[in-house]
Amino acid sequence: MSETTNDTTGTVSADQAIREQALTEKVIASFEATPDARLKEIMQTLTKHLHAFLRETRLTEAEWESGITFLTSAGHITDEKRQEFILLSDVLGASMQTITVNNPVAGKATEATVFGPFFVEDAPEIPNGGDLSFGASGQPCWVEGIVTDTYGTPIPGARIEVWEADDEGFYDVQYDDGRTTARAHLFTDEHGAYRFWGLKPTPYPIPHDGPVGTMLAATNRSPVRASHLHFMVTAENQRTLVTHIFVEGDPQIEIGDSVFGVKDSLIKQFEDQPAGSPTPDGRDLGDRPWSRVRFDVVLAPAESGR
Repeated sequence: MSETTNDTTGTVSADQAIREQALTEKVIASFEATPDARLKEIMQTLTKHLHAFLRETRLTEAEWESGITFLTSAGHITDEKRQEFILLSDVLGASMQTITVNNPVAGKATEATVFGPFFVEDAPEIPNGGDLSFGASGQPCWVEGIVTDTYGTPIPGARIEVWEADDEGFYDVQYDDGRTTARAHLFTDEHGAYRFWGLKPTPYPIPHDGPVGTMLAATNRSPVRASHLHFMVTAENQRTLVTHIFVEGDPQIEIGDSVFGVKDSLIKQFEDQPAGSPTPDGRDLGDRPWSRVRFDVVLAPAESGR
């Protein structure tokens, strides 16, 4: 029997390749009557690429079963505080690719990056100059900036959501005591400016005690994320921005961020200040050192993205 070689089937007999292709086409055709055109496109394209993966790798039944077990485990560990499927999407770069597709470059607009699994709705509001740490451990950090559109016009009243891990590497939702720390929202003032006290970010591992962690260990990949501070900025007639800023000089940036979120434009200089240095708002930090960073945000117009 003759053999054929192509990009999706490897080396298999011509008859076998025909059988496999026929099945793929049959499954694709099963979605032909889907009333929603976009859903039809997604399901048919997903089928095409999924079958191409199976055929290219010549996936064994045992490997298929392992994959099903992996996904089942991801479902079992997911709850209202932990989303293992977002974590899986993150470490495969699927989250960043989706963000890249949906946030095309728009002039000088601030670049977007991954949302992450630890955002929580209804974070407390703080005033400009307030402290969002709410007792979380870490070095105090003064964060300030201005929010503008791509023409440089300041945007008053923009909502800024901020969240981060403490210096133990945990977000508040990872504790079992119901605390709300190191997260809040605030609004820009009449000049489009904002300022608050947070914590200087430190590196931490993503949750790696579940199936995603097992996968990373099996592939010799680090679970550690580069130091970062999360932002989500919303304003009328502007595209919602989800992003982070990263700490210049953090060695983990060179080693590699486990979810591929680092972009050069988002690496910022966090200036360390010795204990006793005057603070911008006159706050007395006693004998504690602190740091400061400036992050100016430029929002793209709403019509510039999907």
